[in-house]
Amino acid sequence: MVARFMGLGRPRHARSALSALAPLALMTLAPVTAATSTIGRTWPIAEPDALSEIEGRAAHVPDMKTAFGPRERWSAMQPAALGIARADRNRTVVPFYTLDQDIRLPGGKLLYAKGYSFNPLAYVALPQRLIVVHPRDLAWALHTARPADFILLAAGGLSQAGDTDADAITLGERHGRALFLLEERVKARIGLTVAPVIVAQTGQKLVLTEVATPPSPRRAAR
Repeated sequence: MVARFMGLGRPRHARSALSALAPLALMTLAPVTAATSTIGRTWPIAEPDALSEIEGRAAHVPDMKTAFGPRERWSAMQPAALGIARADRNRTVVPFYTLDQDIRLPGGKLLYAKGYSFNPLAYVALPQRLIVVHPRDLAWALHTARPADFILLAAGGLSQAGDTDADAITLGERHGRALFLLEERVKARIGLTVAPVIVAQTGQKLVLTEVATPPSPRRAAR
């Protein structure tokens, strides 16, 4: 009875449990190594390294400036022109859109007929403002814009000579902020005529705030 109480005579199921745990204890004491083997035939990788292939092809791309001239002269880099705001003014625009073709369901049923007009702002919201400026007013735009606002560059201004630096890519890299070009379709869609102007949504309409800023060399983009 004493021997059994002291653990010298453990039940059989207890001894079996200890026997099962013994290999686990040994695994924690000694490192375990596993052998690897190759099953079947193998071949070296035939495809070229993707990064090396990209770098090799990029090395043969012609210099865009040499091929097409300065970037600011490319037709794709020419923004729409706007006049200069001479006075502070607020005006509203409802950007109605008119369908230029019928809209039909897959089965052919007419959903909206050509000529149907609607206000997109009744269904979607414009979360950011659009700040449209000439390049000479870029410093003002950068100071005025919120982080989520879009800054659009327009052509025009006091002199075309001042617009030779109107390369949105170069200016964006210089100031560390994405800049965009004002497209003709956006100009016509919103009804823009002058800059600087801030475009913001209020309800189901757009409010255009035209800002008269006297010319100043300190406001020129550097």
